[in-house]
Amino acid sequence: MKQYLKHDAWKVIEDSFHPEFNEITESIFSLGNGRMGQRANFEESYTGKTLQGNYVAGVYYPDKTRVGWWKNGYPEYFAKVLNAANWIGIDIEIEGVKVDLNQASIHEFYRELNMKEGYLLRTCEITLSNNKRLKIKSIRFNSMADDESGAISYSITPVNFSGSIQLKAYIDGDIQNKDSNYQEKFWDQVKVEAQGNRSFVWSKTKKTHFEVITGQEVHIYQNGQKVHVQAQSETREKYSVLSYQVDVIENEPITLFKYAINLSSENHPTTDFEIALSQYLTKIASKGFDQMLQEQALAWAEKWNSNDIVIEGDVAAQQGIRFNIFQLNQTYTGKDDRLNIGPKGFTGEKYGGSTYWDTEAYCIPFYLSTAPSQVAKNLLIYRWKQLDKAIENAQKLGFDQGAALYPMVTMNGEECHNEWEITFEEIHRNGAIAYAIKDYVQYTDDKRHLLDYGWDVLLAIARFWKQRVNWSENLQKYVMLGVTGPNEYENNVNNNWYTNYLAAWCLSYVQEVHQEITQLYPNETSIKLEKSQFKVEELVEFEHIVQHMHYPRDEKRGIYLQQDGFLDKIIAPVDQIPAQQRPINQHWSWDRILRSCYIKQADVLQGMYFFESDFSLDEIERNYSFYEPLTVHESSLSPCVHSILAAKLGKEDKSYEFYTRAARLDLDDYNNDTEDGCHITSMAGTWMSIIKGFAGQSVQNNQLHLAPFLPKQWKSYRFKINFRNDHLEIEVNQAGVKVQNLAGHASEIVIHDKKLHVAANSTVVI
Repeated sequence: MKQYLKHDAWKVIEDSFHPEFNEITESIFSLGNGRMGQRANFEESYTGKTLQGNYVAGVYYPDKTRVGWWKNGYPEYFAKVLNAANWIGIDIEIEGVKVDLNQASIHEFYRELNMKEGYLLRTCEITLSNNKRLKIKSIRFNSMADDESGAISYSITPVNFSGSIQLKAYIDGDIQNKDSNYQEKFWDQVKVEAQGNRSFVWSKTKKTHFEVITGQEVHIYQNGQKVHVQAQSETREKYSVLSYQVDVIENEPITLFKYAINLSSENHPTTDFEIALSQYLTKIASKGFDQMLQEQALAWAEKWNSNDIVIEGDVAAQQGIRFNIFQLNQTYTGKDDRLNIGPKGFTGEKYGGSTYWDTEAYCIPFYLSTAPSQVAKNLLIYRWKQLDKAIENAQKLGFDQGAALYPMVTMNGEECHNEWEITFEEIHRNGAIAYAIKDYVQYTDDKRHLLDYGWDVLLAIARFWKQRVNWSENLQKYVMLGVTGPNEYENNVNNNWYTNYLAAWCLSYVQEVHQEITQLYPNETSIKLEKSQFKVEELVEFEHIVQHMHYPRDEKRGIYLQQDGFLDKIIAPVDQIPAQQRPINQHWSWDRILRSCYIKQADVLQGMYFFESDFSLDEIERNYSFYEPLTVHESSLSPCVHSILAAKLGKEDKSYEFYTRAARLDLDDYNNDTEDGCHITSMAGTWMSIIKGFAGQSVQNNQLHLAPFLPKQWKSYRFKINFRNDHLEIEVNQAGVKVQNLAGHASEIVIHDKKLHVAANSTVVI
């Protein structure tokens, strides 16, 4: 762990420069607004350790797959959210010496991510190699109010000199992804221009032909007054710059305001690009930086009003949960059903910024409880819109009759993951999508969704499972061969319990949905069934599989086996691995990992988390006690599931331990990988650790249930939750539980199995 960042309830603070951790800090201090985002790079040149990153939502490139050998069915490319034009660039030169913190003497340094109001602040005092001493103060944000824009206030104060400073505000579109498979650059120039106090770079992606125009408008102020200094404009391939020569006076600051926008062909016709650019720049620049910053604070206040979790008595825990919620809101706002949630969001390039099963398994519960229902619904519609591609993906692997295999990794619905054990075998992702449909409908009571969208997806997934299993004459059961479960430290196994259980549940659920929509919408359902060439005999086949599915089990221990033969391994707890060999994925060979008993993340326990009502507490306890000691938690998705189950089992200390690991995974760099970007999708799991774990939230028989406990490290915690039309604020403290009904109608909630009636706009304490 790296604990160089200061604990604060509303801020993430680096109060002295740590160049050896700079790429980690760039990830943690990243900014975004759902449409665009960026790593926390310095505006000025920096020759030290850095990963430059600016990203535009929905814009990707199919980077050709690079493998040592090819197998039929491999995707031809790995889709990547592109490192886009760098719009934050501001070069400072004083008497021929560039400002570069890697080359300067640093006297003071402070960097702050203000989560409450949504901006990045940096101050420093440095001396250049020519003995010129200066102070820098920059404030930067990606606007939530005008979500295709960002703004920078960049101030320089000469400390020991007066003279001339050259300021260069530039846009650089000559960018390469660090993870490019063939060191290829993915952008072609369409047009560049620099004139007056504005410039832009207009680029188009190769192959996919997305177009993005990135523009800037620059104003310079001194002593609170605008300085009318003529810009020297310059353009070259994929690059435009506005240069200013400004006279400065010792101890008097000069401030450069930079207003920037990214417009994408996904949202604007390219025929109007330059007009739209000009109008947008005029709109935000006429507001001015202070008004834009105020609007940013108001937009974030609205978000925090609905999804903040307030913890009393534990600043590290408070900072952790707010950091996770902050990054989730920066990544996805739910405004556009063409967008989804990449595992790294706008914080780095790893995983390509694509959609994984993380969205359905981890993120949807957060948005269900903290945002309007349309936000979560848009995530489901995203998959529905890609159903044809999922059917194509299954066809490539030999499936037919409308069977769908959703991709493990995707941008447009087409599989683009190039590791065979994941692409071909980690098929449990299909089940997570079906589970999310049930989760959404159960939470919102939006049964119409089942007819309009859900049935199409569920039937196609069920048809896949029907073809993917085969009948074992030996066992007289259906089996599932050659799969990889959630535990990616075991590949090509037979009868992964989680996958088998999830498949059978999907086949059962599609029968339930068929009955429901037939009763509720008989005429429309009849048309829908005919269109999908559905035959009622399919339900009989589905049920036969449900009744005869094979589930590996060890009767002696009373546990489900992760897969056939799991007990053939040498079973030894994780605490026997020497500390210097952890994490094992950075120290052991893959062969050694695959032969070991060690589990990357919840597998059997993932199933017990999803379907906890199917199992007794004794069953969950036995399986938890066996598998948790074997789990190395080297997936960011692991700690939260264990935290929730530990809470259910009354293991409060263990539940809190896993929560802390989940909440501070990136802030403390637990797995030595935060420099690649933050773990955005697992951040929703941190929220679940509190709400589903500590507070025990569930939906049973169409009612909201809570079974809260208070961690002994905390004085209290409180949160808001939206359930159907109920809007409740829950506080758990040392005296009990307080429920405040924020809606204009009475609500009911079940707490520790006791039904509670809460009148409109009232509070009940128990």
